[in-house]
Amino acid sequence: MTDIAHRLSEILPLGALKKPAPRYLEEPRGRWQGQAAVVAAPGSTDEVAAVLRLANDSRIPVIPFGGGTGLVGGQLTRAGPPPIILTLERMQRVRNFDSAAGTMVVEAGVRLSTLHAVSEAEGWIFPLTLASQGSAQLGGLLATNAGGVNVIRYGNARDLTLGIEAVLADGTVIDTLSPLRKNNTGYDLRHLLIGSEGTLGVITATSLRLFPEPARTGAALFVVPTPEAALGLLRLAQARIGDAISAFELIGRQGLLFLDEVGPKTRQPFDDRPDWMCLIDLGMGLGGNPASALEALFTTAMEANLASDGVIAQSSAQRAAFWTLRENIPAANRRVGAVSAHDISIPVAAIPRFIAEAPVRIANIGAFRINCFGHLGDGNLHYNVFPMPNRSRADHKGEQEVIMRTVHDLVHQMGGAFSAEHGIGRLKMADLERYGDPGKLAAMRAIKAALDPKGILNPGAVLRG
Repeated sequence: MTDIAHRLSEILPLGALKKPAPRYLEEPRGRWQGQAAVVAAPGSTDEVAAVLRLANDSRIPVIPFGGGTGLVGGQLTRAGPPPIILTLERMQRVRNFDSAAGTMVVEAGVRLSTLHAVSEAEGWIFPLTLASQGSAQLGGLLATNAGGVNVIRYGNARDLTLGIEAVLADGTVIDTLSPLRKNNTGYDLRHLLIGSEGTLGVITATSLRLFPEPARTGAALFVVPTPEAALGLLRLAQARIGDAISAFELIGRQGLLFLDEVGPKTRQPFDDRPDWMCLIDLGMGLGGNPASALEALFTTAMEANLASDGVIAQSSAQRAAFWTLRENIPAANRRVGAVSAHDISIPVAAIPRFIAEAPVRIANIGAFRINCFGHLGDGNLHYNVFPMPNRSRADHKGEQEVIMRTVHDLVHQMGGAFSAEHGIGRLKMADLERYGDPGKLAAMRAIKAALDPKGILNPGAVLRG
């Protein structure tokens, strides 16, 4: 370890090396403890390239580290030689902002909340939004192809990226930062590296696509009787309101009860916690009226027995309060402690059937509480299984794997994916081997071998070493 630190100190400036503080070795749910020889914090792409050249020549493993918010163990390892943790937290420059074109070039260490602030100051929005935006960094968001709540309108991180700059395992720098919308000049390495979880290269900067800030926004919470009704409401909203729908979230009663039970303390709009409700968010131009559109939608939904109650935001503060409720649900989940948590994607039409069938299968394992919520508009559910009151996650250690297998088997049978937006990391590597297409897995291994022949980049993540 001393030798690695000494050699890195010869190629990095003073202050760019750190001892492995706990935050670099823990994941948010507290399930794993990692290891590291040293933490390297380069301040430029050239310094990243120098670190990777040294590591590649010496066959020292490197784990790229973003904001540390990943939930599948992609940012830490417990096995093998202690790695270099490569954090890009010192690379936080906005290199260029083109207000005319609606693009910006930023470095990978910039936090998502900063991207929002910089964009909004110029009258644009960067629409990728998720609960960890105060900590999550751009490089990690691209490495996992993050989704969030606005995918129904704007797409995943991949869809918001026009170009990237990245460093390969041997220190080669790839510069495809051009913001061109049309560029068919060979293989699109941008899409290869986005979603690769730091196993093929280290993303150091990116050209991002921005969108005009909606002139008028609105939100509503509608109580729906069933997930089938929620799906019907989604279809009705799309027919009546169209592309103005920025988000369409499904929220189950258990999540609301967890907020009551453990916090964070959150104002809830309905005294009787509904079994199901939908959070609908709109963004319109100057000629639009979100409140009127939501009122008309509610009237029609009531007549069609798709909704029984609702609250339409009367101010930006009330709209923010609706989102605070939604974003506090994961925090409540962490306080309760899930036995098994699932980030799954289901064909939208099959979601009601999945929600009906999964609890039946889980009941065959034991008695649990289930909190189902997520992005109904794009088919991504967070389906989390919790112990009953007065019991803890530790009481069910032997059942975690069978619960996860039960849920993922059903997802696979319905044509879904066992990882929607969290990635594979180390947690879901066996699932990828179980459910993945053999031809795709063979191609992935060939790409890994070509770009990282010595296997130094995030070894043990995504693909088994």
